[in-house]
Amino acid sequence: MGVTRREAREHCFKMLFCQDFYPAEEKEAQLEQYFEAPEEEESGETGKEEILHQVEMGEEDRKMLEERVERIMARIPEIDSKIDAVAEGWKTRRMGKVELTILRLAVFEMKEDEQIPEKVAINEAVELAKKFGGKDAPSFVNGILARLVDKE
Repeated sequence: MGVTRREAREHCFKMLFCQDFYPAEEKEAQLEQYFEAPEEEESGETGKEEILHQVEMGEEDRKMLEERVERIMARIPEIDSKIDAVAEGWKTRRMGKVELTILRLAVFEMKEDEQIPEKVAINEAVELAKKFGGKDAPSFVNGILARLVDKE
């Protein structure tokens, strides 16, 4: 069974997020290592164990994800300038890594992926922000992406 679009998006986010911490020459090795990463377990608020990182997917999904992340990484300067153009007073270099990574992924989906309607890309970005960002992340992400749509 292949990964769902939402699962793929989440893996994409995590892979992109990790890339920010490595020098350019290590990025490719790090992408491959993502799939070998151990499962991490954490006790959730309810005290039950939650698996944070479990990557079980076929070769095809894995290749597709790696290619997608590489395509996004190659476009980061261009994507960041689109974000900067609408993020009044919040240049990308001042944004939190989680929010910035979510925005980069969403802008890529909105501009480059014809299969994903803009509304869906925005909603999914807000969901990622709820899951991984701070309490202000969802409205921050939503605000910037909405401005990007209005600007066109």
